[in-house]
Amino acid sequence: MTLEVERTGEHAFVGRNDRGAEVRLGRAGAEGAFSPAELLQIAAAGCSAVTAEELITRRIGEDAKFRVAVSADRREGASELDAVHVAFDVDVSTLTADQRDALAGAVDRAIDRLCTVSRTLKKGIPVTEEFPS
Repeated sequence: MTLEVERTGEHAFVGRNDRGAEVRLGRAGAEGAFSPAELLQIAAAGCSAVTAEELITRRIGEDAKFRVAVSADRREGASELDAVHVAFDVDVSTLTADQRDALAGAVDRAIDRLCTVSRTLKKGIPVTEEFPS
């Protein structure tokens, strides 16, 4: 899999994969673009959603719609996030309390076991950079 980010203008970048998908990146607040920190949060929420989808649709129904909100804690002026918070918004009103608890537990276990992004964030990994010499 090839991923790249290309500069397209002042503070403007496009991220691409080899399947033709693109995402616009820029500084925080740039119109029509995600900041890198926002993409990190979106990646955590997206990974959680993809991981939990089958568990949710199996219990709620194939046409179940749900959203996953994400936010982060960041100290004023810091160049790092202190925590990422992922919250599911899904209508579980058709389930009993026991079924809701069982689904919540299954989703938590699946994310802890299978979500590459959350697992990587919790673990913390080295990030290396190369620059031509």
